[in-house]
Amino acid sequence: MQPREAYQEAQSQFEHGELLGAFQKSDTAYRELSQSNPEWSWRFRVLAAEILVWRGLSKDALQLLQPQLPADLVSEDVAVRREIVLGLAESSLQRQDEAAAHINQAEQLATSHQRDLLGEVYLSRGNLALARNDYAAAESAFRRALQFALEMKQSFLRLRALGSLGFVSMEKGHYDESIDWDTQALELSKSLGARIVGEKVEGNLAWNYFTMGDLEKALSLSTEAKNVATQSGADKDAMLWLRNIGTIEYTQRDFSAAETNYLQSLDLARKLENNTTAADSLNNLAHVELKKGDYDLASKYNGAALGLERLNNDRSSELYSLITDGYIAADKNDFATAESDFTRVIREKTQDRYLVRQAEAGLADVYVATKKPADAEIHFQRAMATIEASRSSVRREDLRLSFLSGVAGFYGDYIDFLVSQGRTEEALQVAEVSRARTLAEGLGFGLSSVNFPLEHFRPQQTAKQLGSAVFAYWLGLDHSYLCAITPTGVTVFTLPPAAEIDPFVQSYRQALLGSRDVLETHNEAGRKLYDLLVAPAAKMIPKGARVTILPDGSLYGLNFETLLAPSPQLHYWIEDVDVSYANSLTVLAAGASRRPALAKKLLLVGDPVSPDAEFPKLPQAAAEISEIENYFPAAERTVFSGAEATPDSYLKSDPAGFSYIHFVAHGTASRTSPLDSAVILSKNGDDYKLYARDIIQHPLHADLVTISACHGEGVRTYSGEGLVGLSWAFLRAGAHGVIAALWEVNDNSTPQLMDHLYSEIGNGVASDAALRDAKLALLHSGGIYRRPFYWAPFELYRGS
Repeated sequence: MQPREAYQEAQSQFEHGELLGAFQKSDTAYRELSQSNPEWSWRFRVLAAEILVWRGLSKDALQLLQPQLPADLVSEDVAVRREIVLGLAESSLQRQDEAAAHINQAEQLATSHQRDLLGEVYLSRGNLALARNDYAAAESAFRRALQFALEMKQSFLRLRALGSLGFVSMEKGHYDESIDWDTQALELSKSLGARIVGEKVEGNLAWNYFTMGDLEKALSLSTEAKNVATQSGADKDAMLWLRNIGTIEYTQRDFSAAETNYLQSLDLARKLENNTTAADSLNNLAHVELKKGDYDLASKYNGAALGLERLNNDRSSELYSLITDGYIAADKNDFATAESDFTRVIREKTQDRYLVRQAEAGLADVYVATKKPADAEIHFQRAMATIEASRSSVRREDLRLSFLSGVAGFYGDYIDFLVSQGRTEEALQVAEVSRARTLAEGLGFGLSSVNFPLEHFRPQQTAKQLGSAVFAYWLGLDHSYLCAITPTGVTVFTLPPAAEIDPFVQSYRQALLGSRDVLETHNEAGRKLYDLLVAPAAKMIPKGARVTILPDGSLYGLNFETLLAPSPQLHYWIEDVDVSYANSLTVLAAGASRRPALAKKLLLVGDPVSPDAEFPKLPQAAAEISEIENYFPAAERTVFSGAEATPDSYLKSDPAGFSYIHFVAHGTASRTSPLDSAVILSKNGDDYKLYARDIIQHPLHADLVTISACHGEGVRTYSGEGLVGLSWAFLRAGAHGVIAALWEVNDNSTPQLMDHLYSEIGNGVASDAALRDAKLALLHSGGIYRRPFYWAPFELYRGS
């Protein structure tokens, strides 16, 4: 094989992520050609060194490039590439002045002799600026590299520039902007087959999702990036992704798994002599030991991290170790040291909002422990202000959905503090700040400020206007709470922590979907959940009253109507009360004071033509449509069925003009991207999905939207926002109420339930009461439909 062909093959292997194979080919070629063809020998030598830098073996790369370039090659492309690789290697070893000298030399050579390589120079200059935390200079250099790549049609350079812009945006805390850059880069990497860059982008994208609170997506992407890096021999990247996986697992409270990944990351960091990541891993291990209660080992790990950070002159990382030292001291009741550590971080005036929030929250906890409530309040408020500043910078709605998941623990600490102070309504206000913010803001009545007391926050008045008691739940790590709101008062009940409640919820949900009747078997989980969640406030609620549930955490997947009340004999709670659901008091208050309803008009969409075998024809859909349309005069109904039941038909029907909207179709729920949840309709070309993300773009004023389909509510719970899927989307579009299903509905019982529902509505009964009557009819039918599996999947969510 000719040298040029062999070089192109090695270069292709490198770009496709086959680092070990590419290095072996390059290393062998440069040695074999050293006498017969020095020019190509040097090209292979520089490529081998570049691969070593990508693997984190920068010292080996420098040693490989130590010989001087032959004089006849100093104006060739290999000379520019050699200087770039030398600069990147020096930079990774924290020798930034030496790195800058090499990058300057590369730019001079490229400007004089190899202008096609100026884009590579811009990219390397951006990396050097990043190493110096000069984000403005880094972004400028990366944008120049991107522009150069576009002009010169250099796809691999364009890919790296996109990924680099994503990285610098992430470092600046602009996570949604970073996701946009990374998404472009990831798509390009797949089209080019460039696994080595794609893996880096995927790992950075994962971290963005982690900071936005989407732990599930973050863990999936990080694991994939780690696997590719390991297979490719990219130890430096594998080290980073192992560290990040550990942090995600730590946040999920899987401390054993987190410790394993942190230790693996630490081993690689030491092997690569990467003090920065070694310090990070040590710092993270200290937090794990804190959770395990081993303060001596936590201090040992943190001290080792601090030593490396000072060796690197890395003040930013030192601040993280100070935070850790503060938490260690606080857990050991050394509150003076903890206060000093947290205060030092705050006085640093760092732009890192995460650090600031951690320090403010730490100080608040110190002042709670030392019985200084006024000081604690100041720092709780400051931490919350920092959270709000971070959240307000997020522009994309799908990313705002998950944001508060990452700070739920802080809100829990603040609520615990306020409850302990007897400040019940203020605790409720803090919980409200974490609830359905994206939903409320999208509807135009979000909280204008989080300064307390919240403006226009009148929970008792909301309960009075609704004619409903409100049970607002908060599931926390140490305590959970039920806040019972009636027109006459607000009462807080302390409940067990989430870890004690969640298993009962999971067990009972499985029992409801099983073959046995939970009432006949006196299901233990159903009785226990009633005792935990309802019984404390049961005496406040007269029989037949309305109750609006504001769930939290696992409770979003629980139908409270199915809970087993003990007296006078065991029965479902639906027999006592009329239950509906909501996401926040802010949304409820807006709904309670909404303008008069529209004229009674129906938009009915369903019984679509099956688009493929995955979504077969629903056998009772036509019958359900026929029954429902009979409750509306012909002039007051619009029906799209069969081939006409397309997404386009709904979107072009002016859905804002209907008071009732009903779907009879399959539904899908996307766990990884909830706004990709969809109603499955007839094909219009290749399009047959009415996506949640499209639904929210078409305003509604409907009194009721009914999704007579499985997965209507969604399968993904976001902290505060609840189950996000089709029901959330219709509420976000402006529907006053949405009926949707928690689990797959039965083809035979559902038409009966819906017929009864609309019969009651036609008689002037409110939607919530009509739905309850329809459920009770099945419950009291005496047949198999008495089981909750048939009547309980449908829930009514109140909106604006």
